[in-house]
Amino acid sequence: MKKILQSLIYLSFALVFFASCEKDEVRDTFEGGTAPVFTASVKDSIGLNYNTESNKAVTLSWTNPNYKFASGVSSQNVSYTLEIDTVGANFNGPYKRTVSISQDLSVTYTQKAFNILISDLKVKPGKVAQLEMRVIASLGSTATNLTSNKLTFKVLPYAPPPKVPVPTAGTLWVTGSAFASGWSNPLPSPFDVSQKFTKVSDTQYELVVDMLNSGNYKLIQENGVWGTQYHKVSGDAYSGTFEKKDSDPGFDAPAVAGKYKIVVDFQAGTYTVTKQ
Repeated sequence: MKKILQSLIYLSFALVFFASCEKDEVRDTFEGGTAPVFTASVKDSIGLNYNTESNKAVTLSWTNPNYKFASGVSSQNVSYTLEIDTVGANFNGPYKRTVSISQDLSVTYTQKAFNILISDLKVKPGKVAQLEMRVIASLGSTATNLTSNKLTFKVLPYAPPPKVPVPTAGTLWVTGSAFASGWSNPLPSPFDVSQKFTKVSDTQYELVVDMLNSGNYKLIQENGVWGTQYHKVSGDAYSGTFEKKDSDPGFDAPAVAGKYKIVVDFQAGTYTVTKQ
């Protein structure tokens, strides 16, 4: 009889426990929310200009989705994701930007910050681009994702000034002990031709040339003039940074002699040397 009584007591505790679990489960049932309403401080276009890049470009805002559970409005922290893509890509483009914004209900970008943000979309400076943006709210699970309405804008991205001043006359040569010419300046024939760069764009120059396995060199933008030269700032024989200054050090020669391609990027202020 005693064993039967104990069994009944245990059974009662078990029923109370399972009933409590069922109530907790009901209380935590996710019931959804309201998709965020996405708005912006500007309409149709976002102005970008290097001369005013510290000014505000746009403030993006959205409403709280008011997530609800069976027990009431959620007290959990909501995270937001801003998505930016080119029009027509339907937010599936290969360069889509995704920005996590934590718990805030708005974000403000300066013209400089927004110009940098959209540069990863591979939009071309100086050419009008059409962008679309939206916000996705979440409680940490895709099952709770709520997507806002979409906004579309026209923007005209700009390219910031080159980090290193470009050659004034659009010409560039290389001279130094890493080449057969030695430190000749001006460069005599045939080095005035074989060691002259090709201007690929306003900010990029390229040269394929034979190099020795010792010595160093500098870049001159005027054949016969040292005062407007470029020299290395940091890096090694194969990549690094440079500046416009009549100063040392020079660029180092590669460890192995041979034909190399030198690419000088004034926009980024970098150089690369690649064996051909």
